[in-house]
Amino acid sequence: MIKRMGMPTSDDTILRCLKRRVRGRRSEETTRVVGIDDWAWRKGSTYGTIVVDLERREVLDLFPERAAGTTADWLEQHPGVEIISRDRCGSFAQGAEEGAPQARQIADRFHILQNLREAIQAQLGRAVGISVRPLLPADGEDVASVRDKHGGGEHRRLIRVANERSRQAVFDRVRALHEEGRNVMDIARRTGFDRRTVMKWIRADALPERSAAAPKTTSPRHFEDYLSRRWSEGCVRGRRLFQEIKARGYTGSFSNVERLFAKWRNPKCKTVKGTSALPSPRPVDPATGRSISPIVATAPCIKPRGLLTGNQAAKVDAMKKDWPEFATMRRLAMRFRGMLKSKNVGKLVAWLRDAQKSGLYAMQRFARTAQRDIDAVRNAITEPRSNGPTEGQINRLKALKRTMYGRAGPELLRARLLPV
Repeated sequence: MIKRMGMPTSDDTILRCLKRRVRGRRSEETTRVVGIDDWAWRKGSTYGTIVVDLERREVLDLFPERAAGTTADWLEQHPGVEIISRDRCGSFAQGAEEGAPQARQIADRFHILQNLREAIQAQLGRAVGISVRPLLPADGEDVASVRDKHGGGEHRRLIRVANERSRQAVFDRVRALHEEGRNVMDIARRTGFDRRTVMKWIRADALPERSAAAPKTTSPRHFEDYLSRRWSEGCVRGRRLFQEIKARGYTGSFSNVERLFAKWRNPKCKTVKGTSALPSPRPVDPATGRSISPIVATAPCIKPRGLLTGNQAAKVDAMKKDWPEFATMRRLAMRFRGMLKSKNVGKLVAWLRDAQKSGLYAMQRFARTAQRDIDAVRNAITEPRSNGPTEGQINRLKALKRTMYGRAGPELLRARLLPV
């Protein structure tokens, strides 16, 4: 392009001059309202920080790291900042407190609702997780000695149990390291687990169930809700149940179905404490007759009745009937949305108290987190500001990164993003 334009200057010189010009840029206008958020260098791994003027809707600065110290230093250099809109990231809250103690902090309403949605999904996932847990071996029995005694099936079962116990041991170690004050990256290096897994385990009160793929029609698990319901009704004849699910689309063998029934017929099997060998059926979608997953259940849980489609309203009614926890969480979610819409901050304390008394671990954790950030949450209810313009600038930043194939350094990104 430069050669076609007949310019005698090289591309490296142009980039160097552009970076130097932005590096020496000093804004003479006082910044009063800023939005702070993070953006991903590499999603799930490394993050940077962006600062946006919410009144002029332009980028003020860009940092290659997400740290409380960097945010605090920038705010100290801009003493005129009066309002800071941010997401729920703890480092931004700490940096704002250290660098601009005089400023009012506002927790972004979108991120608050997103945290509420994640709490509801976690609670529903715990309530309707994998229904049949691995059986435990008898006391004093090891995995290797069972192969000849009970056959290959029992041997495979005990291998699964050993893997589950090993996973539980790692979970306990992750929790212990976290309580010692270790950070996420240090725990990931020590345990060999992915950083996202470590973060998920730190937030969990108990070891989460493994995510299972949706079963196919060749698997009896695809019809497990129907089979468990028929079994609880007293129909325990395997051949009859096999013919019934074949009429409903089952394409697998009878032996696979029999393996499932064998777990339910054996009264001596040992299950994990607090669970049952016979699964409790999940709520069924009235339109399709299939089970409703926690992900599908979360979306209508936080939507008012007037915004639900007919199909979603039917799902909500079915879930409120079959999941008492769902009904409780929906009441809390509707009260919280109403509080944000009406800007009635006087109801916040009562809502937090009711969430703590609900007995739902995810809602209790959400309430505890909101209590720790209570001033910013109150301001989110009463103040009209939001971090929307900051999110828009992050989308612009992502577009610029793509045009440079992700190879731009922080200086070049800053030069292209900041107004000159």
